[in-house]
Amino acid sequence: MSRPTVHQIAMTMAEVCACRATCSRRAVGAVITSEANQVLGTGYNGPARGQPHCTDFPCAGSDCASGQGLDVCEAVHAEQNAIVNTSDMSKAHNIYVTTAPCVSCTKLLLNTHIKNIYYVHDYPQSIHSQALWSSDRSRSWRRLVI
Repeated sequence: MSRPTVHQIAMTMAEVCACRATCSRRAVGAVITSEANQVLGTGYNGPARGQPHCTDFPCAGSDCASGQGLDVCEAVHAEQNAIVNTSDMSKAHNIYVTTAPCVSCTKLLLNTHIKNIYYVHDYPQSIHSQALWSSDRSRSWRRLVI
């Protein structure tokens, strides 16, 4: 058996986090790591803390197509929760997300020290998010095949 790569381990952790998601449309997990690959924070998508889970009580956005109706969807995205759950974002260097970030999350991530976005699944807005992220040549956007 071959030893898993750092990317494989981090993405597997993101996939485990996605298992906690309570959004009825999509389950997404995220893991933020340092440049030395230490886990700094994790997150998954679902309504804000204390609010009913969409898996139990679907929100107004639950019937919208993927990438649509984001303004009526009550879920806090996995990337947003991972940022909130990271105590020292100044050490953040990588984010592993099971699904490529939406444009709003990409803008949020641009305001952090994160340099690399790794993801497995595309998202309807991926091309716009990638263009936004890649406008800063010091950052990379990479799809992982796990």
